[in-house]
Amino acid sequence: MNLGFVVGVFGVLILSHAAYSTIQYRGLLKIMEEEFSRPPMNVIVELIIGLALCMWAALTFPGKFLSIHPDSDENRAVSLPDNSEFMIFNHRGRLFPPQIDMKF
Repeated sequence: MNLGFVVGVFGVLILSHAAYSTIQYRGLLKIMEEEFSRPPMNVIVELIIGLALCMWAALTFPGKFLSIHPDSDENRAVSLPDNSEFMIFNHRGRLFPPQIDMKF
């Protein structure tokens, strides 16, 4: 397992614990017949830490990046399907002029 994955799972666990703590706190306030104004400070800190860990994990645990160049050998898997019944060529794209061979 990658470090980013482990940190992401840990961040999700912290966020789940913060949600559970908020539910318990609201239940306690109902028993004491007080009004809920905001969650306790430790839950807010848990939310911020959990959010930061999840964001860090999402940024450091990417998949394999593919080339965006159309002439790349990695893009050869993109092809037209064998079944042409689902292909539609009569659409509003025909209103645009054909591709112009201009290079910037």
